[in-house]
Amino acid sequence: MSKIETPRMDAAALEAFLTEHFPQVHADFTVERVDPVGIRVRLKVADRHLRPGGTISGPSMFALADVAIYLAILSRIGPVALAVTTNCSIDFMRKPEAGVDLICDARLLKLGRVLAVGDCILHSEGSEAAVARASLTYSIPPR
Repeated sequence: MSKIETPRMDAAALEAFLTEHFPQVHADFTVERVDPVGIRVRLKVADRHLRPGGTISGPSMFALADVAIYLAILSRIGPVALAVTTNCSIDFMRKPEAGVDLICDARLLKLGRVLAVGDCILHSEGSEAAVARASLTYSIPPR
């Protein structure tokens, strides 16, 4: 983003929003940090996130990136439940470690009135080596 903005929703508010609006998945994610530059979200890896071969599945990594950008947007604009993904591109770069939580550092590159664009780097807990990079665009509904 071109200017640094103070977040409107902190980690606790984002967690409460997930619990209320997405009860089916809220337990999978933890918002670890919200700051003027971005957000850090953890996927609490469980057996349901694994694929054959003992690695974290691509859909689970996509979900983490998608949730992280969604929450990054909400941290700036407030609780807008109907913001939706319009595009996602994800590069899988190396096999994440099974049985270890996945961390996503997300930042917004552009936050407009109707579109937001963000970038994510995913890595296994305890490692700085990226396992995936994602770029997402969201549509923000009119107020």
